[in-house]
Amino acid sequence: MIQAVIDIGSNTMRLAIYQIQDNRAVMVLKKKRIVGLAGYVRDGVMTEAGIDAAGAVLEEFHHFLTEFGIKEVTAFTTAALRNATNSRVAVAELARRGGFPIRVISGEEEAELDFLGAARGLGAATGLLVDIGGGSTELVAYENGAIREKVSLPSGSLSLRTGIVTGTLPSPEEAARLRELAAVAVNALPGFVGVSTPVIGGIGGTFKGGKNVYNALYGCPKQNLTLDVHRLPDMIQRFSPATGLPEEDAVLLMKAEPDRLHTLIPGLILAEAIARRFDAPRITYSDSGVREGFLYQTFPELTAVVAG
Repeated sequence: MIQAVIDIGSNTMRLAIYQIQDNRAVMVLKKKRIVGLAGYVRDGVMTEAGIDAAGAVLEEFHHFLTEFGIKEVTAFTTAALRNATNSRVAVAELARRGGFPIRVISGEEEAELDFLGAARGLGAATGLLVDIGGGSTELVAYENGAIREKVSLPSGSLSLRTGIVTGTLPSPEEAARLRELAAVAVNALPGFVGVSTPVIGGIGGTFKGGKNVYNALYGCPKQNLTLDVHRLPDMIQRFSPATGLPEEDAVLLMKAEPDRLHTLIPGLILAEAIARRFDAPRITYSDSGVREGFLYQTFPELTAVVAG
């Protein structure tokens, strides 16, 4: 069978199509649109402009699915819409425009799905998993292969920068302010007493983009998935210039991560704060997360979800 999964995130909207056969789900196509829904929230309300932007993408996805005769569609949405005071009305309108129901998942459920999606690829039975999204950040401490603690912070790579950063990249003063806000959010984490880890498992766009830029900056092979935390301050400072970005750095950044130029540094600032909080010297990127977890939850018989 063919199954479509639509992830309406706070920064990015994705359509992933899988062929499910022999208890495996193999991705056959992925479409991604950068919408930045978290940036459309005003005083806690998702604006009409934000609903229209997301609705236009869902209509595009609907037309594509209809053209290819794909009827099995599941859709979910995360922080930007679940936290909006008009969430029910906004989600109902998006479901109407998309032509399929949309499930709003809670922050705790998002953390659980992150773990369910990434757990099979984790190198250790005990550790910390972090998903920095556009509008929220999920953290899961796990022990002996089971969740010990989980939390969703109402701060992500896009929402953190909103109202602070005026350009594409933060100035040194703006980066300093982002660091202050990130430290406050991370240090206010409930629970997680005694949690420390040598390696954080990082999922989501911030860690994927950070890995790409890290490898380009420090001459690592493209297949390298690990970032040394002690290099994050250098990366943040390098792309928070006081006198303009040098041509070499501008080209490197645009080539390595063109879709996340405006959210990468705020996301890395959050990543640095989290790594410091849990005494983690390294972060390793995992390509599996909430969408894979969503599939495993929907189809418990699956033994694997692969990129194809």
